[in-house]
Amino acid sequence: MGASVTRAIRNFNLENRAEREISRMKPTPAPRHPSTNSLLREQMSRHPEIKGEIGRKDDKLLSLLKDVYVKSKDPLSSVQVKDAGTRQEPKEFRLPKGHHFDMLNVKNIPKGKISVAEALTLLNNHKLYPETWTAEKIAQEYYLEQKDVNSLLKYFVTFEVKIFPPEDKKAIQSK
Repeated sequence: MGASVTRAIRNFNLENRAEREISRMKPTPAPRHPSTNSLLREQMSRHPEIKGEIGRKDDKLLSLLKDVYVKSKDPLSSVQVKDAGTRQEPKEFRLPKGHHFDMLNVKNIPKGKISVAEALTLLNNHKLYPETWTAEKIAQEYYLEQKDVNSLLKYFVTFEVKIFPPEDKKAIQSK
């Protein structure tokens, strides 16, 4: 019921309103700032030929404008693109290793990738026990590629605190 009332109000006197809108004059330009108006009047008085140039149509530019042709197509919807493309194979996921560093928000990790917490853990394990945690074992444990693990162990290190004794005082030897 409400739709019919809305439609009746929207269509009321439609032809007269459309005719009035079509016959309306072109919009007037926005008013200029008073300082700009004085500068324009001054320039028009110095160069009266400018006024003729402003109102004159340039046939060369109009012919160039007529040569412009724009051809466009509507983009395909995302549903059609998904259907048209090849179907992706489902990714293999694995559960995160360890239950520390508040990893509750990470549900699963794609194979071939590791989380930041796991990266810190494996770097620390390799640093503390290099003979046990070799690159091969890390690659097998975390489902990573061997070359990636080698690069990770070569170029990344965990934080390390080193305290150097002052040079002028004797260092206290730890027992």
